[in-house]
Amino acid sequence: MRLENLTFKGGIHIPDYKELTKDKAIERANEPKVVYIPLHQHVGTPCEALVKVGDQVKVGQKIGESKAFVSAPVHSSVSGIVKGITTMYTPVGIKSKCIVIESDGQNEKHESVKPRNDLDKLSAEEIFDIIKEAGIVGLGGAAYPCHAKIAVADDKKVDDLIINGAECEPYLTCDYRLMLEESDKIIFGLKALMKYLGSQNGYIGVENNKMDAVKVLEEAIKEESNIKVATLKTKFPQGDSYRMVYSITGKKVPQGGHCNDVGVMVNNVATAYAIAEAIIDGKPLYERVVTVTGKGIKEPKNLLVKIGTTIGDLIEQCGGFNGKPAKIVAGGPMTGTAQFSLDTPIAKCTSGIIVFTEDQVKPAPISDCIKCGKCLQVCSVGLQPLFISAYSLKGNYDVAERYNATACIECGACSYICPAKRPLTESIKHAKSEIKARRKKS
Repeated sequence: MRLENLTFKGGIHIPDYKELTKDKAIERANEPKVVYIPLHQHVGTPCEALVKVGDQVKVGQKIGESKAFVSAPVHSSVSGIVKGITTMYTPVGIKSKCIVIESDGQNEKHESVKPRNDLDKLSAEEIFDIIKEAGIVGLGGAAYPCHAKIAVADDKKVDDLIINGAECEPYLTCDYRLMLEESDKIIFGLKALMKYLGSQNGYIGVENNKMDAVKVLEEAIKEESNIKVATLKTKFPQGDSYRMVYSITGKKVPQGGHCNDVGVMVNNVATAYAIAEAIIDGKPLYERVVTVTGKGIKEPKNLLVKIGTTIGDLIEQCGGFNGKPAKIVAGGPMTGTAQFSLDTPIAKCTSGIIVFTEDQVKPAPISDCIKCGKCLQVCSVGLQPLFISAYSLKGNYDVAERYNATACIECGACSYICPAKRPLTESIKHAKSEIKARRKKS
């Protein structure tokens, strides 16, 4: 089976701007004086606070939990005193209750943070419980609770497990640095998932602009007969799970379906790393690697950041702004969310903070569609963005639905390529929300 230069139909080639941080080793962020830990950092039901104002907490202590299955507990990233519970916006733009903790600087770990058993001795049920209790979610940006995702193994066979190391978004290098610096733990997390799912084959998909990471990973798996590294053509949105499944296995996920419908599951490299840490060290997900970068940052870095640290704290550690910032984006520039406050806390799904300058985000004038068809050519889902957008802008959501608006993955490729600078992705996203709202009412 050929596993080199794999790709999919559609997509776009864009400058990656990774040179700003790709050679910057991961360094630990400064200890925050105060953290604001959201109780809603995941897809699903928000957590309820398990602590109250005045309580003393330790690193790794569970401070929020929900009884719902699709949810993920949250843990303290510092030791200190709970100073309040307030409502704040998270980096993805939703309001959440946040537990405010003043750090005592001691970083005393909670008694529950201790190494688990050897992987060979752990049962599938024990692996599941460790992942669930650690509050691990998809760290590629989706933030879907990992235990809920892998639970499909109860009724669907997952033959192929893919670890997603594409990191196709421009600017971001947090996954790339993890692959270079923590390959053994990534492989450990992959093997833990394979054991739980009963998967026969493991793959690590890496774009071919990261060949040094490919070499490191290949060295790490040289004794593994059922794990392989697949090199992928550098193209956006190669990191989308459906695109990756097709590129590596040739299987097509049905529209509206899930990867497990074709016997495949995809998890991010940072997720695999978090699983390894949960098993090896008993460490819940209370910190993650974040790329802080962009033309508007003086000293771009890859930082290991405690959840709840503010965006402003990270920017300060990176030397502050380089000139006047025009836009700050959490996540990647194609699918991330623009921020309006430096007080917003880092959450589990925050892979990057990108600061753009005024010359980079100057809006281009919007003109009429010239029917060039470029948006059709780059759409990796095979949609007709110009028509869906046109009907959405006219408020005709019924017709937009007939054009399969809800199948859009909101990657932004159509908006990027459009010479008329039409708001294609934005209007299609609006149509999707309207269609889903109408379905709920009916």
